[in-house]
Amino acid sequence: MTNWTRDFIGYGGRLPRVRWPNDAKVALSLVVNFEEGAELSIADGDERNESVYEAVELVRDAIDPCMMSHYEYGLRAGFWRLMDTLDTAGVVATVSACGRAVERTPLLIKEAAARGHEISCHGYRWESHAAMSEEVERRAIQRTVAAIEAVVGHAPVGWHTRSASSAQTRRLLREHGGFLYDSDAYNDDLPYLLPGAHPHVVIPYAFDTNDMRFQPGGGFVHAEDFARYCIAAFDKLWQEGGRGQPKMMSVGLHLRLIGRPARISGLEDFLSHVSKKGGAWICHRADIARHWLEFTGRQANVDATAKKPTDSAT
Repeated sequence: MTNWTRDFIGYGGRLPRVRWPNDAKVALSLVVNFEEGAELSIADGDERNESVYEAVELVRDAIDPCMMSHYEYGLRAGFWRLMDTLDTAGVVATVSACGRAVERTPLLIKEAAARGHEISCHGYRWESHAAMSEEVERRAIQRTVAAIEAVVGHAPVGWHTRSASSAQTRRLLREHGGFLYDSDAYNDDLPYLLPGAHPHVVIPYAFDTNDMRFQPGGGFVHAEDFARYCIAAFDKLWQEGGRGQPKMMSVGLHLRLIGRPARISGLEDFLSHVSKKGGAWICHRADIARHWLEFTGRQANVDATAKKPTDSAT
């Protein structure tokens, strides 16, 4: 048993009366995962090779040129194709970057920042934090922040662990200071605020509206699969937003996956649909966090005013 507390109720059907900028029905967050160069590799001195990718080959005890080459594609080709696609659509994204990948290819992170994208943290190596000791994890957080700050000139304000975080990840992020939000949750269609001396926003992420499903067994084969699924999700959230219940949608993108020539049109078609339909606020995750903090602050003032007793006549 642990002291971990689970929340199965959330907003309990009583959704907050939030308004997105320009009365948007959906806050749409595009997340570009910048992981290549941070995946585990014996060639880089890691304890093993990465096993997750489209290549079925798995070399356990030796350098794996096949796997490394697949990841290199994301930086050499996929990055530029994806950046140009976002530019053409006129939208911004959050680049969720691993610290070691940033250190190895600072040119690309500078390029992404220059194009107006937020750079946030995705761990130092591309790995789960679930089994880390507190001290090891604290150092990993510090190294990630330092790597990004050294390249873009300011500290990142967001964090997302590869898949499983540890029981202490969020506490360590809050103790570190400077983080507005984390995305280590998959449990809602809206952000939520964690109380405390330094308020912290949780911006849930999603594995379904995500190009990771192009990996074997994930369900996406053709570009249209990605587009159709993301469009269906957006349209449903848009419909709910039209009933005064604005929602949020995350779309996960990977340089080595959606950046392939046969897949990029799936993203293009999705963004074209969103543009034609309207009603979306496409923004950085940091923008969502700041808006949520401002909104919850205003709502607290409204609630406090509503509860304040009126002066009686004498």
